Amino acid sequence: MQTMVYGPTLQATGAFDGGNITEQKPIGFPGEGSVVKRVGPLFYWAWAHSKSDGYIGLHPHQAFEIMTYVVQGKAEHGDTLGTRSTVGPGGVQIMQTGSGVSHEERFIGPDMEAFQIWFEPHMESALKTKPTYNQYEHGEFPTVAGDGYVKKTVIGQDAPVEIVADARMWDVEIQPGREYRHTVPADRTLTALAIRGAGTWTNGSSDASSTTAFHHKDFIVAPADAAVETVIHATEQGPLRLILIEVPTKVDYPLYPKR
Repeated sequence: MQTMVYGPTLQATGAFDGGNITEQKPIGFPGEGSVVKRVGPLFYWAWAHSKSDGYIGLHPHQAFEIMTYVVQGKAEHGDTLGTRSTVGPGGVQIMQTGSGVSHEERFIGPDMEAFQIWFEPHMESALKTKPTYNQYEHGEFPTVAGDGYVKKTVIGQDAPVEIVADARMWDVEIQPGREYRHTVPADRTLTALAIRGAGTWTNGSSDASSTTAFHHKDFIVAPADAAVETVIHATEQGPLRLILIEVPTKVDYPLYPKR
């Protein structure tokens, strides 16, 4: 299992509303410059910030399952299904865009921070389905306090979010000097974005050769050929917070071409 770390300079960037919304993109759109083009059905991942208020006007989507996950501030959503909604810290807005829907977004600070993540189901099948919108508040998600860490399940066991694409997602906070262990099944890839702090990532062994250091804003991609236990250790300098997404390394349906 090889662990690859991509610093901010190897990720894409973007901006909306005259720079009122800025984005770091571990996985960008074609031509945006991110080294990682996709990971299985994980098609796009943007980390957005807005100091006060930023707006993205009405625009269309089809087929993709699009999640907004709020870290700080609020996200407002409106769409052609008639939806008007607002979600706060820890909340999720998710569109299964199906045969087509248009939406608008507003990010409200101060210091608003959120992710927009696109998952890719079987496109031909998705285009035949009706678009849907669902919203979930932070308190609806299962949270487990372990020895030195807190893990929130965003997609996966007991979480309310249901999507067609095969994906699991967690928001994990690790105390300084402590660790979190995560088993990655065979033929799946674990990705992570370090949104706070720094640490080390060890796969299946305490041997120093299997340990990789990473820092704040780094994007980690770790495919597993066989099942392996990953140990993520926070530095002593401060807490570590990671957004983890696990997907199959390959899927059994054609994926949208991305160059």
